[in-house]
Amino acid sequence: MADSQNTDKASSEQRLQETLARYEKLGVRQVKLGLTDIDGVIRGKYVGLRKFASLLTKQGGFCDCVFGWDMDDQLYDAGEYTGWHSGFPDTGFRLQVETERWLAEEECPYFIAEFVERNDSDHPLCPRTRLRSVLQRLGAQGLTVRAGFEYEFFVFNETPHSVREKGYRNLTPITPGNFGYSVLRTSALGAEFSQFMNYCADIQCELEGLHCETGPGVWEAALVSQQGLEAADRAALFKTLAKGYFQRRDMLATFMAKWSMDYPGQSGHLHLSISDQDGKNIFFDEDDAAGISQKMRHCVAGLQRYLPEFLAMLAPTVNSYTRLVKGAWAPTAATWGVENRTAAIRVIPGDEFSQRIEVRVGGADANPYLVQAAALAAMDLGMAEGLMPDEPVAGNAYEAEDHLPPSYHFASDLASAAIRFAESSAARQCFGDVFVDHFSMTRHWEAREYHRTINSWQLERYFEIV
Repeated sequence: MADSQNTDKASSEQRLQETLARYEKLGVRQVKLGLTDIDGVIRGKYVGLRKFASLLTKQGGFCDCVFGWDMDDQLYDAGEYTGWHSGFPDTGFRLQVETERWLAEEECPYFIAEFVERNDSDHPLCPRTRLRSVLQRLGAQGLTVRAGFEYEFFVFNETPHSVREKGYRNLTPITPGNFGYSVLRTSALGAEFSQFMNYCADIQCELEGLHCETGPGVWEAALVSQQGLEAADRAALFKTLAKGYFQRRDMLATFMAKWSMDYPGQSGHLHLSISDQDGKNIFFDEDDAAGISQKMRHCVAGLQRYLPEFLAMLAPTVNSYTRLVKGAWAPTAATWGVENRTAAIRVIPGDEFSQRIEVRVGGADANPYLVQAAALAAMDLGMAEGLMPDEPVAGNAYEAEDHLPPSYHFASDLASAAIRFAESSAARQCFGDVFVDHFSMTRHWEAREYHRTINSWQLERYFEIV
């Protein structure tokens, strides 16, 4: 055992020295690292090479206020994990050495880091850890996951300063009009589309497709599917680094679920398939007309049963619920169908390689780690409990919702979704009491912050007439 430990230590030291030598040859003087918080915001910093070298061999420390404040850095007024009562100490983190990628425009490497407890155990609030724990449960059954995210986002000829000066109104999109799948737009902006795809490939967030969606200046990007954690890693990086890419070019991208009631919302759909230990897609059955296996039916049923309870993880902001309304290309209940884009759960028939499920519930504003964790946990429960779905919807899924049990309907606002999440025994089983209590608290805070605000709708509706 001692010989093995000495060998591992020598190997790690050799890799460290090789990495530092490579960086010296490239002229690298700092390294960038990032950790994803509850809201999906990547928090991070640059570190010098000496600090980087130490982080490869031991923990780093990061102020745990990132679990004690919201996305606007406002401290929560409740919560037990951290706060004024705890003094905001450091929590631990570890660099994930296999996540190295090169940021050419910043002339430095980037590493994903993961929150850990000081004793090196899993951090109960780390979104990446919550997903990893679900993947490990599936792995213990000999199952591996392949996942692919696709995002819709609007791009404007604006800057972070100009949108504030305009009060987020009268913004100028990079192109006008409704041009879904337009070859005209992708031809006129061919250089912009190509350069963005090249950038994504360079940062190891390759896109398999990029096109215009319906609405002025809205694009849809489909990331190449990946196994396990890598899919969510790339999705989280894509959202943040894409925003940085456009801002460096005096443009601005938004991943809000819905930025204007005049246009469709922005989705964050997730495609999933599961393979057994022999690499066989457990969703595919060649004897079924739609290729749907019994395991796939269990997974669909699990999504129907548990997504309504886990909804806050897929629709985490007040704004999320402006998208989840009837007739808005987004689901309002846990319906399913074969090749049906009006349903929450779309079964996509294919072959032994391509048979998969598309979860169409999440918006572009959601944390990809939590979206993937919620969907996979629901599917795992469906298989474990042998659940069976109802009949698939043919046609308009909105019209079929009245025939579903009330428990299959989604909450219509964030506070209601947070209550349902906190009361879910399945959520506690899958994600742990500490996470459920903290996350539901943060969602209640988010809802209360909205209700404490006098917005333009209220002023325009009530200022003169009441």
